[in-house]
Amino acid sequence: MGMTIPEREIAERPDGYGGPNLSPVGLELAPHAFADGVWALMANIPPKDNNGLVAGRDAALVVDAGITPDMSHQIQRLAAGLTDRPVRYLVNTTYHGDHTFGNAAFPAEVVILSSRRNRSEMSDLAYEKEVRSANMYGDAALLDAVQRWRRPDVVFDEYAEIDLGGRIVQLHHFGPGNGPGDTVLYVPDTRTAWTGNFLCHAGLAHMLLQGGPEPYARSLRRMRETLPGLDTIVPGHGPMGDGHAAIDALLGYLEVLHEEVAAAVAAGRTLEETYTTCTDRWASGELDPSLTAALGRYQVPPDLAKAGILALCRDLHRLNVLATYRLYS
Repeated sequence: MGMTIPEREIAERPDGYGGPNLSPVGLELAPHAFADGVWALMANIPPKDNNGLVAGRDAALVVDAGITPDMSHQIQRLAAGLTDRPVRYLVNTTYHGDHTFGNAAFPAEVVILSSRRNRSEMSDLAYEKEVRSANMYGDAALLDAVQRWRRPDVVFDEYAEIDLGGRIVQLHHFGPGNGPGDTVLYVPDTRTAWTGNFLCHAGLAHMLLQGGPEPYARSLRRMRETLPGLDTIVPGHGPMGDGHAAIDALLGYLEVLHEEVAAAVAAGRTLEETYTTCTDRWASGELDPSLTAALGRYQVPPDLAKAGILALCRDLHRLNVLATYRLYS
């Protein structure tokens, strides 16, 4: 289907939609070391935001800035405790406020980098705060501390490199996915990628907020071709996972999402009828292996299902049906 990417994130949500809890209340980041100087900073309460820290001989880099200035300060304190290399760079994997509202709390001399499209999306702070406040679960007043949306200082179109001194970090924009400017940070010597909202652990839900299944699938195939040595992904939300398994799982999901919603639109079905067609497999709430070929294919690991992630996956799947239906109709 020929179509353009919407200029801003869809604000509509399905009836009864909950969505991820992005409030920083209670959020603490735990470091996981891949090698000397390379850490995932993992949220203690998924699916709140994860971050990252990469250090070389001369400088350090932080992945994403947190949703409030207080979270940004927590990230910087943690970085100072893990490495004596000065933080000189900050990479935004997406423009979304839970990843970028903390930008302004980094020192002015820290260079912020992201894709050109991410920077262009960072133009309406009031709208972005309004959209993210829906995921604050009673803590929206904390966003009052965000008075300025600091935009990236350096942008790239498809590829950039940062030399931290003896360690090269790659920045990739493979194309639209969760949003139009998703940026993936790859550390070749540890075969690890920080993927933001672009790619999560296989079996967990993604969100199509500003695009469609087909462009997203093309971007994922480009990632698979470009990073054949990828081992581990650190997503913006949720647990770390196998990179290629995550790509394969999401590609399968997007292909079926496209086929079923396109068929519903072509048949003249209403949105409510399309929900029924595309989500009735969720009715039992069972973690049934036979659903691997179905649209609602999230085989959520049992420990995460117990933590309520299964219900979140249901919500996000309905949102994907909604966003795709609006795009195709």
